Amino acid sequence: MDPTNASASEIVRRSGSNLAFALAVLPRRRRADMQVLYAFCRVVDDLVDEPGLGPAERQAGLRRWRELVDGAATDPSPGLESEFSALLRRGGPDRADLHAILDGMEMDLAPPRFETADELRRYCYHVASAVGLASATLFGCTAPASRAYAEQLGYALQWTNILRDVGEDARDGRIFLPREDLRRFGLGESDLLSGTPDPAKFARLMKHEATVARAHYGEARRILADLPRTDRRALRSAELMRRIYTRILDTMERDGFRVFGTRYRLGKCRMLGEFLRTMIFG
Repeated sequence: MDPTNASASEIVRRSGSNLAFALAVLPRRRRADMQVLYAFCRVVDDLVDEPGLGPAERQAGLRRWRELVDGAATDPSPGLESEFSALLRRGGPDRADLHAILDGMEMDLAPPRFETADELRRYCYHVASAVGLASATLFGCTAPASRAYAEQLGYALQWTNILRDVGEDARDGRIFLPREDLRRFGLGESDLLSGTPDPAKFARLMKHEATVARAHYGEARRILADLPRTDRRALRSAELMRRIYTRILDTMERDGFRVFGTRYRLGKCRMLGEFLRTMIFG
């Protein structure tokens, strides 16, 4: 299936991601708009990650989406491009947030390395927080602090993803954890790339990174508690994501962060439980 010609709903259905699952708590109209945003994110991410594309093709694909964001492309193809253009005409996400997402995709064109936690946090802003900021608009949030919530939650979710994917990324020759943190706990990049870092040192490193993620989750919750009730209700989908990924982080930590041999995810029953909790209690 050509992802550009596919509809947003088709792309979401085929993705099988936790974010696609979280959209189910939204009202129908907002769910349809979020499917378009999610499909956009999925397609531009695939432009960067899918094998078989050359650098020029990847850059051209991202440039095409920038033209669609700016309204400079007057010939959107049927399917996602047309749905995306219609969403923007209806007053969809802020174009600056969409460009920030595309900036994050360009950062992924070359395997990134981060010297400090602040550099990693900047990356997380583009690949996760910016998605949350665009989503907050589509959720119907009106309080300015909802954007601060989305930014903090984006950091937390992406940090958790990075921890979960340490083993998989290492097999692909990629390391996202800050070099300063590796050195702090007596590890080098070669230790992670080998897939057999010193267990005690690696456990201390991962516990530290989990603490960073939890601090962002905590800040997101603190902000949420002070939001108007209408915005808290609007953010139910984001809160479902928080619950899912917090549980994944909890599971990794209890299991000793065996990320080189285990792909951590919630089972269907636990996912359903979190879904029902969100629907009933918000």
